[in-house]
Amino acid sequence: MRLFVAFLFTFPLIAEVRSIGLKEAIGLALRENPDLLLARFQETKANLAIRVAKDPFRPKLVAGSGLAYSSGFPMSIEGAAPSIVQARAIAAILDKAESYKVAQTIEEARTAGIDTQIRRDEIVLKTAVLYLDALRWSRAGETIRSQLQSLERADELIRLRVKEGRELEIEMKRSELSLAKTRYRLESVEHERDYLEGSLAIVLGLTPADRLRAIAGDDIQSKIPDSEDSCVQAALDQSKELRRLESAILAKGHQLRSHKSGRMPTMELVAQYGLFAKFNNYEDFFRKFQRHNGQLGISLQIPLFPSSAAVAQAAQAETEINGLRTQLNRTRSRISLETKKALGDVRLAEHARELARLDLEIAREQVNILLALLEEGRAAQRQLEEARSQEQEKWFSYHDAQFATDRVKLLLLQLTGGLLSALQ
Repeated sequence: MRLFVAFLFTFPLIAEVRSIGLKEAIGLALRENPDLLLARFQETKANLAIRVAKDPFRPKLVAGSGLAYSSGFPMSIEGAAPSIVQARAIAAILDKAESYKVAQTIEEARTAGIDTQIRRDEIVLKTAVLYLDALRWSRAGETIRSQLQSLERADELIRLRVKEGRELEIEMKRSELSLAKTRYRLESVEHERDYLEGSLAIVLGLTPADRLRAIAGDDIQSKIPDSEDSCVQAALDQSKELRRLESAILAKGHQLRSHKSGRMPTMELVAQYGLFAKFNNYEDFFRKFQRHNGQLGISLQIPLFPSSAAVAQAAQAETEINGLRTQLNRTRSRISLETKKALGDVRLAEHARELARLDLEIAREQVNILLALLEEGRAAQRQLEEARSQEQEKWFSYHDAQFATDRVKLLLLQLTGGLLSALQ
């Protein structure tokens, strides 16, 4: 019974390895990634700022009391006559400066939305690269385990031949060294795989203790434009970074117009109501007393001289717009250059992968030839094991080439705007 209870308490501490596919990992990252959630919070905050900016154009009703006892002339209390109940409503009708601030806030909310999309694409790319890298090391571990089994069989055979006096003792030491190197390599590969799987778990909004295991099966449906010009044009058309800069320029333009419109007249709708009392001596100083009093009108203000601060702020905004335009042109050039390089990297990686595949086929054919020669007694077992070891190395090279190809394709897809559709 005690053993059973102890097992129940220790069972949650045992990390369960969860297999996950690429599409599932992408979907989980889009829902739970902390950085993406923070970007969405900032987008929500920017959208709420629109309501704050529109507040001057929404009527405000304030009710209260200016109750006071008057001795002599009924003087005002905070600009209003003494009253039992007083109410005031005000709303901006014409205020170009505030109108441009609203437009600026709307554009800044759009910029925040583009920032969220940029962050989303970065998270998708990071998730896919980590996933493929973890899968690569997992495959490398499987290959090394197969190689280790082959070396263990060869080691048994060499020990037997040394015992029978048909091999020198140094061959047994060489076999032990090969086994030790392979075991060390397996340990290094598993260590790297565990780190990548932990990094993948963090990107997916989990903890490093959550064990994930990448599994093969989801192919990347990449549709890359054929020509270099069409690829560059697609990258420029789909670039969220360019859209963000364009949105920032529009927002600064509204800010500039807001500062310049500070010299224009403003108009407000004003309504007031007051409930007066006789003990404030209104009958003694005014010809007629009226308990209920109301007022409806328009408040018009015309600035006679422009504010020096507004002029300086307008100059600052104009300088920032010029800087953003320079950054926009520089970013456009950089995206064009990076897209051309990424397209060239994809072609080179595909060629390297094809070379690795051909090299692997030769190594596999060499193993088949040695198997046939071994059956005829014209080849040694050690030659076969060496050929198998070389075949495993060719598998490593092929997996590395495949990973390098997928990685540069993902980067190119991110530049041309087709990353998310290719992975989903």
